[in-house]
Order: sequence, then structure tokens, then C-alpha cells
Amino acid sequence: MSMRRSLSFFHFFILSLLLVSCYNRGPITPDAWNLTEQQLDSISFYTTHHYTQNYNFVVTGDSLVVVAQEPGAMSIPDVVSVLNSHISLDSITLRKYERIVVADIMTVPSDTIDSVWVKVARDQLTFGWIHENELLAKVSPDDPISQFIDLFSDVHLLVFLAFCVVIVAAYGVRRLMRRGAKIVHFNDIPSFYPTALCLLVASSAVLYSSIQLFGPESWRHFYYHPSLNPFGLPLHLGLFVSSVWAIIIVAIATVDDVTKHLPLGSAILYLGGLTAVCAVDYVIFSITTLYYIGYPLLIAYFIFALRRLSLQESI
Repeated sequence: MSMRRSLSFFHFFILSLLLVSCYNRGPITPDAWNLTEQQLDSISFYTTHHYTQNYNFVVTGDSLVVVAQEPGAMSIPDVVSVLNSHISLDSITLRKYERIVVADIMTVPSDTIDSVWVKVARDQLTFGWIHENELLAKVSPDDPISQFIDLFSDVHLLVFLAFCVVIVAAYGVRRLMRRGAKIVHFNDIPSFYPTALCLLVASSAVLYSSIQLFGPESWRHFYYHPSLNPFGLPLHLGLFVSSVWAIIIVAIATVDDVTKHLPLGSAILYLGGLTAVCAVDYVIFSITTLYYIGYPLLIAYFIFALRRLSLQESI
């Protein structure tokens, strides 16, 4: 595929994603006049906390200690003592990876530690109360997308950095043994897809961090209610999910194109290096955008990448 056709295809693809992501049906809400006071309170809590009764969690901490007594039936110091002791007969310990459901929510204004108490249940015989802030620190929504976000947020920097070191070392050995190893941006193959993949990853990282900066509550709601369908999300979240799908599609096209240009061994090494570059792009742009540096850096990266691709095409 020529350079001009590749650029046209890429621009058309991105424009299509932008257009389809603009569609948002919005939430379907019942008639507020028919709701009880308890239902209105539940909706109000859901709006600010993004979960409510019957919401499912998975315990991610080593253990989760809850008290059997209702907070109103015990003094706050007694409840705190039970939670801190972890061995009281009035407490119940929930173990890691156990699934729990929110059974009730109570507000205790006199509690200076955390006024929101949540009743969670593992089954009909195992349930108890716990402070909301302690609960949320040790659980994750019972959804694979939410759990992936948790895992990726916790370890991605270490994994990326370690992976980059391995790839750089592999390239160093490769260059010593055989000159002229292929690598994206510098000694690239005549294909637009690797560069497109890098640019997509960098753009997605900037968009991800921008959501963290300017729409943290919308991201928190997405975390509790994730979706891979960009059509049912607000515009900014729809764009982000669309960019994730675009990365997957372009990555598949990249693997196919690289294997056509390089022998199997060289293709594997090239793809490993490309993955490392994408990892570095994600880390750099996701962090620098939090300090507003990522925006001009992204523009400079686009100019650099497209110029290097144009230079490679002309050789």
C-alpha cells in the first residue's frame, strides 16, 4: 500500500470513529413522581458514589473484616475496636477473591471517621457492616474490565519498564551480532501500520490522562459500570473506548504486514521492539499529560513520526 493510500485509510478510519462515538442514548430514568423517598435516596447515593444496593464486589485485599451488629446498635468506638481487633466474636472475616453484594447502606452522622456504612453479604448467613472507605480500598467491582483496570493501574509501570529493558538488551545483542536491525521510527520497514499503532497508543494515553484531569467522576462511574460499546457512553469516554478498539484493529493489521516484510525471526524481534516503543509511549504520554506537557509533546511526536515515515518511504 502506498504512503498516500495508507494515510487516506488511516484518516478515514479515525474520522469514522469520531463520528460514531458522538452517539449517546443517555440513561433511561423512570418517572420521578412515582418514586418513594427511599428510592430517591438510593438514586442520590448512586449519583455521587456510583454504586448502590445489590451491587457486586470481589474482595481484593487479604481480608475484609465486617461487624455483625448494625452501626446504630453499637457506639462508634466499640465498632472501631471490633474492626481493628480482627478477632472479635462480633466480627466476620471475608477472604480474598470472595464475591460479596451490597445489602444495605446507612449514614451515621455522629461517626467522625466515615459517616457512610455499607452492609455487605457473602451469602444469606454471612454478612456485616463496614466503613465505605475501608470497603472500597479492599474490593473491586465484580467485572473483568474493572478488574483489568485495577491490575493495569497497579503494575503497568513496572511491567513496561522491565519489558523495555529486556527488549533494549535484546536489540543490543542483535546489533552486535548483526548490523541493521529493524526498529520503528529509526530503521523502519516500508509500512504505515507500525507508526499508526504508536501514534494511536500515544493519543489514547493523552486522552486517558485528560479524562483523569477533567472528568474524574465520569471515569469513576465508568470504572464501576464499564462498557466496551462506545455508542452508549458520553463523548469523551466513547472516544477513549473507540481508540482502544482502533489499537486492537491496527495491531492485527501491523502483525500481518510485518510478517510479510520480514522473516519470522526478524519479525518477532521487530514486533517485540514495537511493543516496547508503544509501552514507552503510553507511560510517557500518560504521565506528562497530567502536567499538561503531554499535549505539545503529542504534536511534536506526530510531526517526528510522520517525517521519519516519509523519509523511510523515500529511501
